[in-house]
Amino acid sequence: MRIWKSFLIALAVLGAGACGRSSNNTLNGAGATFPFPLYGAWAHRYNAEKGIQLNYQSIGSGGGVKQITGGTVDFGASDDALPAAEIEAQGLLQWPQVIGGIVVVYNVSGVSGQLTLDGASACGIFLGEIKNFDDAAIRVLNPGLSLPSAPITVVHRSDGSGTTAVFTHYLADVCPRWQNQVGQGKAVNWPTGIGAKGNEGVMNYVRQQANSVGYVEFAYAKQNSASYANMRNRAGKVVSPSLESFSAAAAAGSYDPAAHFYTWITNTGGAQAWPITAATNILVRRDKLEASKRVVAFFDWAFTAEGDAQARELVYAPLPDSLKERVRAYWRQHGLQ
Repeated sequence: MRIWKSFLIALAVLGAGACGRSSNNTLNGAGATFPFPLYGAWAHRYNAEKGIQLNYQSIGSGGGVKQITGGTVDFGASDDALPAAEIEAQGLLQWPQVIGGIVVVYNVSGVSGQLTLDGASACGIFLGEIKNFDDAAIRVLNPGLSLPSAPITVVHRSDGSGTTAVFTHYLADVCPRWQNQVGQGKAVNWPTGIGAKGNEGVMNYVRQQANSVGYVEFAYAKQNSASYANMRNRAGKVVSPSLESFSAAAAAGSYDPAAHFYTWITNTGGAQAWPITAATNILVRRDKLEASKRVVAFFDWAFTAEGDAQARELVYAPLPDSLKERVRAYWRQHGLQ
């Protein structure tokens, strides 16, 4: 509860300065809604300790990439890492900051038990092929639940979203029909459903709309006390979203500094791995060295035990110490520290 109070205060801090200009006492960032609760908590504590204000526009990963490539912010944030060739072409640098998981949230009338899904059933729901909650593909995974014969309303993102990129990457990996019909990316042509802006928008719509299903970063589900599905992973195990299952998935990532840490950690093979896991990433410009150094100072502070504790309270998994050291070496290599 304490961290959520801090989070709400932090959002007020972020919102109040959202239009501020960059200076030695402010940092302006924009992008992913996925890590927004955590960046808010970090910003509140950093401001109290260092007197530096972080203004962060939670506009989606697509907007974050656009603003950092346009040079209108000090840093961008994106949940799907940019390939090395794009980082080089745009004059950027990129590193992972924290690990999180995406969950399928639901609001099903009369169902209070825990729903379980697998890749095939999630694919069928978001393709619009599974139209009711008592479909055989869902019932076989949930023999103890009395599922209603109610039409499913799918809620998806309407903005360019790293959360969407990660979720559709997972669906494309587990479901050839999804790959052939929809594909993957920050924005796709959804075959069914209603669009909402940001993780906040999807979560709010699912809360208000009976018999709906959506996908959000886990912290938003926790913050709203929403129901979320367990998933059967690639190893055939039914797993719950947690720090441990996010870390188990992250262990499969390559995170090569020479490739600016580009990697995917969806649908990895670990028995305990959460199948829809991602690192959220920070982007800075090479040609704005002083601003980028101040961005690094903030995110290096977030790598401390204090920052890690805040991350865990909001159910984000901190990077392993060995990966943090690779990130710091990358900063030094590029003159940012």
